[in-house]
Amino acid sequence: MQIHRRRSIETAVLALIFIAGAQAQDSWLHQEVHRPYQRAATPDNKQPTGYTPAQMRHAYGVDQIANQGEGQIIGIVDAFDYPAVESDLAVFTRTFNLPACTKANGCLTVIYAAGTKPPTNRSWTGETSLDVQWAHAIAPQAKIVLVEAANGQTQTLVEAVPVAVANGATVINMSWGTLREVAGEQKLDAYFRNPAVTYFNASGDWGYNLFGYPAASNLVVSAGGTALTLDADGNILSEKAWNGSGGGASVYYLEPSFQAGFQTSGQRGVPDVAYNASASTGVAVYDSEDGNWAMVGGTSAASPQWCAITAIANSIRAGMGKAPIGADFLPVVYGNAPAFHDIATGSNGSCGAMCNAAPGWDFVTGLGSPNAPLVIDALTAAP
Repeated sequence: MQIHRRRSIETAVLALIFIAGAQAQDSWLHQEVHRPYQRAATPDNKQPTGYTPAQMRHAYGVDQIANQGEGQIIGIVDAFDYPAVESDLAVFTRTFNLPACTKANGCLTVIYAAGTKPPTNRSWTGETSLDVQWAHAIAPQAKIVLVEAANGQTQTLVEAVPVAVANGATVINMSWGTLREVAGEQKLDAYFRNPAVTYFNASGDWGYNLFGYPAASNLVVSAGGTALTLDADGNILSEKAWNGSGGGASVYYLEPSFQAGFQTSGQRGVPDVAYNASASTGVAVYDSEDGNWAMVGGTSAASPQWCAITAIANSIRAGMGKAPIGADFLPVVYGNAPAFHDIATGSNGSCGAMCNAAPGWDFVTGLGSPNAPLVIDALTAAP
């Protein structure tokens, strides 16, 4: 009996150690995510500061495309409730002469991922305002489904992603993630396995090797950053890698087939694409809960605008009788590298070659920033 009891105690202790270890290993799932959002200091918050929708649409050639995303739904997943999302978007649209996007006209839908309204959190309203306003700025005829997660923890946010898909979104924006990769992150890929959906994630604002999940996933398009200088009409004067652009080689994901021939690390390379993200060359955002107008950057500005470009492509595909580009986005764009503005100057660190933008794909800006007409041509030409 003593032997049996001792073994029972040992078994119980080992079980507790295993459970504690598993809980410790997964504790990152319940930690607050990082948001790659950069707010520049602005002397006058009563007037818009930063690039306008017209300038950004012209810079990347979106204004050359008649289609503006009609019939498509962009899903935006953020945390906490943003009570002023509709009224702030109204200020933004009136200021820049964009089509109204309201709940009443069916353009804007707000969904609580957990079924009940989450608490408010002012530290998240700037992120959500950026995501919603700039997705609308680039694809003003697309509808927006904003899914508000109950909190800013990794597990809670990834669980909110399928809610956006269930409500019709075929392009998903996630401007948040872990600061670094974490062992076991691959198990969350189950939330991104819908082949009819393209998932975008901001790669991060902390430079070389400071990117995490979901940017590292082979199922997610990671959007890095550039510093884009425009003239008053939106013509590009210069574009270089932004020093905060998150990038590097994944620890846990092997090099996917679509990156074969682009880099030689043998691991998944981040980012895939880039877009203007420097706060010093940022865009105008209105957030009444965080100081009204501000000039905002970060790769959080890159991801929703890439979503909008993809929504435009999906709208054109729908007119051709084709399904959304979905999971084929990455293989298609890697097969059409000339459709990008190749960023060959600038860096995101001091580690040598991997930190420097260079001709072709690189670990700082990926394929580069979009020449939107060519990118959309490639996406719409795909089967």
